Amino acid sequence: MTSSFRPHFIDTTLRDGEQAPGVVFNLKEKMTICHLLKQAGVSELEIGTPAMGAVEISDIKSLIGAGFGFLTTAWCRAVPADIKAAQKCGTDGVHVSFPVSDILLSSMQKDQKWVFNTLKTILLQALDAFPFVTIGAQDASRAEQHFLNDFLAMAMDLGASRIRIADTIGCLTPHKTEKIFSAIYQVMPHVPLEFHAHNDLGLATANVLSAFQAGVKNFSVTVNGLGERAGNAALEEAVMAFELGENISCGIHTPIFTPLSRYVAEVSNRPLPASKPITGELSIAHETGIHTKSIIKNRHSYQLIKASSIGREDLPFVFGKHSGSESIRYFFKNLQIDLSDTFCAEVLEQVKDQSAQQKRAITEMEIMDIYNQLLHDQSLYITKDPVVLMRTSLTRIESEWMNS
Repeated sequence: MTSSFRPHFIDTTLRDGEQAPGVVFNLKEKMTICHLLKQAGVSELEIGTPAMGAVEISDIKSLIGAGFGFLTTAWCRAVPADIKAAQKCGTDGVHVSFPVSDILLSSMQKDQKWVFNTLKTILLQALDAFPFVTIGAQDASRAEQHFLNDFLAMAMDLGASRIRIADTIGCLTPHKTEKIFSAIYQVMPHVPLEFHAHNDLGLATANVLSAFQAGVKNFSVTVNGLGERAGNAALEEAVMAFELGENISCGIHTPIFTPLSRYVAEVSNRPLPASKPITGELSIAHETGIHTKSIIKNRHSYQLIKASSIGREDLPFVFGKHSGSESIRYFFKNLQIDLSDTFCAEVLEQVKDQSAQQKRAITEMEIMDIYNQLLHDQSLYITKDPVVLMRTSLTRIESEWMNS
């Protein structure tokens, strides 16, 4: 994948992210999220939904008044009252969303004629109030292509700054994503498009890359992929997919991803899965013997992401059922203890057995307990206090055992 432009990200954590069931951010939390996004180098935020009421409007005004310098938009339905509410916030612009699929229009008791009539009146109203107005094609992934093209053409003719193609229910695949955008660009090669991907099929990041391949430059994302149902394309995952998967710079300061991701997880009460890509606790952890043996020599042999690039330090090895002797030997070597082959094999066997019985990883303290117990079983050293097992003592004890 090659391109003459870099992806542009519009973060919508404070709008679509907060629409995730049960998620509520207070103003202090919103400020912190904005501060971290600013450190990341994100330049545009969809910052909230003014139609939610006075508190939301007040929060938006406070965030803008803090001077972060983002280009900001407020999310609006295609109704005049939403535009008026947005005018109270001080945002740079608004995003106005229109349903464009037959199933959404029918559920809202609307039709395509309503879309065209309302687009004209609402867009003109918005342009009178704001210099920057983006239009959303909600559920565009299920819209008729001919109608969608007509909708885009009319929006551009009326002066829209950008148009969002939303995969509202997350039904797209990479192939279908590229097909939709290619069809649009064949008719309107220079239309400024934005892609809003949902993750219901686990394909949001892949679909972002496909949209980029088709020519899309702008992508709305959220931290941790937070959002309705299975969420949205995740900022940190999309950026790293471009950076490492496609060797395309996004101009984002990626070391902020870990503190940003963990903070949003905390305040949204949505704990990160341990294996979540990029920022999950175990996303750069290793247990299996074949991996750890190679990683001791070169971390990148079995690890794509450099820990420091996402604001982390390399993790020590995880010890368990799949561990190998090299990781055990490496652990003790860091304690200035050289294990014999026989003793290392006994420690490893105990680690594997204990992990299998308890169905979890074995902690470093438990490895030390295993070490001490093996010495105890040799009737050469007995202690009930693990603190006694200091480095110098351990070296002496094993030496006595080996030479006996």
